[in-house]
Amino acid sequence: MTLIKSISGIRGTIGGNVGEGLNPVDIVRFTAAYATYIKNNKTTDSNKIVVGRDARISGQMVNEIVTGTLLGMGFDVVNIGLATTPTTEIAVTMENAAGGIILTASHNPKQWNALKLLNEKGEFLNAAAGETVLEIAADERFSFASVDEIGKLYENNDYTRKHIESVLALDLVDADAVRAAGFSVAIDCVNSVGGIVLPALLKALGVKNIEKLYCEPNGQFPHNPEPLPEHLTDISNVMKSGKADVGFVVDPDVDRLAIICEDGSMFGEEYTLVSIADYVLENTPGNTVSNMSSTRALRDVTVKHNCIYTASAVGEVNVVTAMKATNAVIGGEGNGGIIYPASHYGRDALVGIALFLTMMAKRKMKVSELRKTYPEYFISKNKIELTPAIDVDHILSVIKEKHSAYEVNDIDGVKIDFPSGWVHLRKSNTEPIIRIYSESGTPEEAEKFAQEIITQIKAIAGI
Repeated sequence: MTLIKSISGIRGTIGGNVGEGLNPVDIVRFTAAYATYIKNNKTTDSNKIVVGRDARISGQMVNEIVTGTLLGMGFDVVNIGLATTPTTEIAVTMENAAGGIILTASHNPKQWNALKLLNEKGEFLNAAAGETVLEIAADERFSFASVDEIGKLYENNDYTRKHIESVLALDLVDADAVRAAGFSVAIDCVNSVGGIVLPALLKALGVKNIEKLYCEPNGQFPHNPEPLPEHLTDISNVMKSGKADVGFVVDPDVDRLAIICEDGSMFGEEYTLVSIADYVLENTPGNTVSNMSSTRALRDVTVKHNCIYTASAVGEVNVVTAMKATNAVIGGEGNGGIIYPASHYGRDALVGIALFLTMMAKRKMKVSELRKTYPEYFISKNKIELTPAIDVDHILSVIKEKHSAYEVNDIDGVKIDFPSGWVHLRKSNTEPIIRIYSESGTPEEAEKFAQEIITQIKAIAGI
């Protein structure tokens, strides 16, 4: 059994002993700690917390415990039922709530679930807030409400519709153009909430022909739910049969988007953000942001539009912070996460799908042809396992100094920008591991960059 407590939320495998898995006792503890933090720090008069969940098998059980705990802490709960992560984020602002909890373990397998914690803006708690929640939970510094102060429960299943309406209202989404294009679209929703929302979104956009794979929201994932190429063979085969013009794949909570070309080839998860940013910048020039481990192609596209690109530390909350600081018009992460402030500051596959289909309709290009218009980069992902006694910070410091002749960014580990690529080293927060991501114009050169750094790390560590 596994329980991971971090600033991004509480996730774990269902069951096990207290403190070892995501079980009812620990769910109560962390929910009460979050409620205490919100009570002490909210700036709104609202007493409401929004709760939404993906379709995991454990979802109803976790939802009942979270909802009951929040009521017991004196908060009113707006339960929006089966809902995507971005839908829950939007519901927080539409309800003028004090916060929200999303019950989803994102791309993790079915035995996992998690509590993802939102502030009153419908955004993830920052590092300081997350640490405070963990401290409150560890010390059990919470007090439950008396009988007359118990919160009230409200059920509202209307937020999927409201979310879709908000997407269609975006200036750069043109449903008439999409409808006129007559696209056929294939979708793989991994038997989670995407199976509810994607068909509804596509219908609202005027798409009549939808090839549905795994759209039953029962939590029985038919393949590994992380939308990586090796997991997407079924929809790739559908595309190869010529049944659709484009394929879309989402993870269980629908904040990541992978695109499949009409010939069954992968558009590339890194290029989801690149392509949509290209369309956004073409119409509304402005700054862009992605995390340091995302493809250089976003920088290239941004420069092409005479705009400014900024790299942030890894993590959605860090991307959002950098986007606000630079007034970015589009940003996100290389895992297929689109953050479009004109909608809201959260990764949103619905926004990504609507913008991408609009771009397809206006440019009148096949998806594979569109992909060829962007710079070709390849990313290599490696890691080195170290003993706990090894000083990872010292290793990163030496590597930084060793490559000082190049552009080096140390806001999150060490990233070295070479003329023909980059290498990013980060230490894990939970394990004695250094992650090494590298990118270049060919797979061989990306791997060469990584292996050279790995050799240097081993020499410094004496392993």
